Formats: sequence, structure tokens, C-alpha cells
Amino acid sequence: MRQKNSFLLISSLIMLFLSGCNSSDNNADVDLFQYKGSYVGDNSAVINSVNHLQGAKHFSGVELKTKDEPYGITVNYNWFDSGLDDKETAINNASYLFTLIQNVDWIKFDFEMVEEVYEYKITRENLQELYGIEFSEIDNEVKLKGLIQESLKDEKKVNELLN
Repeated sequence: MRQKNSFLLISSLIMLFLSGCNSSDNNADVDLFQYKGSYVGDNSAVINSVNHLQGAKHFSGVELKTKDEPYGITVNYNWFDSGLDDKETAINNASYLFTLIQNVDWIKFDFEMVEEVYEYKITRENLQELYGIEFSEIDNEVKLKGLIQESLKDEKKVNELLN
């Protein structure tokens, strides 16, 4: 337990440091595809990616599950006053992370609200099935954004994916 707390503290400090290095609030200039081909064990690539995704202002930490397969990532958010849709954010951010990080099999998002935590676990396999394409075939952000926007139009499929 102590080791886990230390890891979370170090991850949070790294995230805060990296946030402070970003002098601009406009993340549109960042080429997230520079991290394509990263691995789930690359803490820096994972944190830098999450730090430039939807809801980054509310990002509070990350846990990397790398000891045993399937490999995964848990992303935590303080979602109290975000004003963003948590389901849309989960699908958007999972899509980016699966595209950029080649060996992540699942991603869990914890959105801490005032009285409870909303939790969504998305697997690579289920999201690829929704899109009908392997993430390795996505080579640019325009293509990825198109897939995300198209999938968000089907509320039934979104709810099936997240439940």
C-alpha cells in the first residue's frame, strides 16, 4: 500500500511539473501523434498524452498496470466543476490513448464528482469493434477525430460500450 501511495504521489508530482512547463492554455498546437508507438510503461508519454487530451485541466493522476498482461491505465479526474460530458471524454481519451500507446489493453477512467465516482472501463478490443478499424491503422488526428465524432452520434452504442 505504501509503495502504491508513493507511486501515485510521484506520478502526481510529475504531472504537476509537466503542467507547469506548459505556458499555453491552447493544446491544439501539440502533435499528440509524436507519442504514437509508445508503451504503457512509458510514464512520460502516457502523462504527456493525457495532459493534452479533453478534460486535462481536471486530470488528477494516473496509474499504470504493467506487471501482468493485460496491461492497463487508470486515469483519474477531479470532475467537480468541469462542465464536460464524462462519457464523451472517456471515449475521446480512450481513442487517443489506444491509438498512441501500442500495448495498452484497457483503460479505466475515474471521474470524481461531488458525492460519487463515475467509473468507465474501455477495452481496446471493444472500441476497435465499435470503430471497425485497428488502432494501428490510424495514422493522423483528422482520421481519429472523425471516428470519435461518428461514434458519439450513436447513443445506444456509446452506452453499450461504457456499461
